[in-house]
Amino acid sequence: MRWLTLYARSRQVPASLAAVVITTVTVWALARDGSGGPGDPRTPALVLAAGAMAFSTGLSGQDLALDRTAAIRWAPRRAVHVLLAGAVVAVVLLAVQATGKDLATAEFIVRDSAGLIGLAAGAAVCGGQYAWTLPFAWLSFSFLAPPPTSVPTQVASWMMLPPGTAAGTWTALVLTFAGTTAYAVAGPRR
Repeated sequence: MRWLTLYARSRQVPASLAAVVITTVTVWALARDGSGGPGDPRTPALVLAAGAMAFSTGLSGQDLALDRTAAIRWAPRRAVHVLLAGAVVAVVLLAVQATGKDLATAEFIVRDSAGLIGLAAGAAVCGGQYAWTLPFAWLSFSFLAPPPTSVPTQVASWMMLPPGTAAGTWTALVLTFAGTTAYAVAGPRR
């Protein structure tokens, strides 16, 4: 159990969790004024992207050379780290919204959380310091993109699509699988 505590501290999990909780509670409290309708996907997408970006800070260790020479297999641990981070981001939003106003459905939250953490993991392959860039860039694009009318534009704005949309679901699944696999196998670049 000690190795798990040390791993969590080295990957800045406590600070990331605190950032996710504070961000989620703050946005939820601000959204209670009723400015965004119940079907407005921007607020929950913003919360989930902020959560993925917060956890992305821990996708690289303090010393990559030490990580690479360790006697343990890193691929399973990296994959579990990414998937647990995505689950925590989703659970925090679901828990906060269970106390009052619903920001989004559970399916929307799980889909977007998984896709965004996959984006962060994929970007971490280029270096841990860049892991936040893809979730931020894709969220920014989704906020400014024109309404999705074709499949390519639906794929581009997947995180704003309603739950159950095939293009949104498949895009999130591909991003989750590709990003997690790339990060688990290659790890963060130096």
